[in-house]
Amino acid sequence: MNIISLIYKSFRRIAAIINGRGNRLYTKFLLISNNVAYKSFHTNGIPYVMVARGGTFSIGKNFAMNNGIKGNPIGCYERCTFFVDRGAVLTIGDNVGMSQAALICHKSIFIGNNVKIGGGVCIYDTDFHSLDPVIRRSSEDLKNRAEKPVVIGNDVFIGAKSIILKGVTIGENSVIGAGSVVTKSVPANQIWAGNPAKFIRNI
Repeated sequence: MNIISLIYKSFRRIAAIINGRGNRLYTKFLLISNNVAYKSFHTNGIPYVMVARGGTFSIGKNFAMNNGIKGNPIGCYERCTFFVDRGAVLTIGDNVGMSQAALICHKSIFIGNNVKIGGGVCIYDTDFHSLDPVIRRSSEDLKNRAEKPVVIGNDVFIGAKSIILKGVTIGENSVIGAGSVVTKSVPANQIWAGNPAKFIRNI
């Protein structure tokens, strides 16, 4: 290792320590200011957190997240995004890890314990807009969007860049292959993948 490389790596190490402490403090501020109940967390980078008045967001112990490319360099540059609408409930259990994920909660999203959520995963419990084109053109659009709870069981692994849609339950221990679009519920102890996701095999 030449001297330039040594200096560079030493500088990066010092910068990482300073940034890490700053990121943790600012993330803690974001969680507290949004009334998020949390036990313990680790973060690379700073997430986006928005909890509307009347929304509820809780996080268990040993929560870990990577925001941006740092910490999980697989080609996803987004921050983790947590949006909780009025009256909605977002619950994250113990020992959950995620990278560059988006959890958009308009009704209810429940994530169990020991869940791994890969880079760029999106979990939506709403269609965001009405499926009726006439209503979609009107001021009643958002009032007529479909919303159904999402439940992710214990020990689930969701592969990178997958999308979990409204009304889906993923049973414990199941695996969702990378790049999948999950439109219907997945039983426990199975592997599903594809667009739309389909049964691959039992675990």
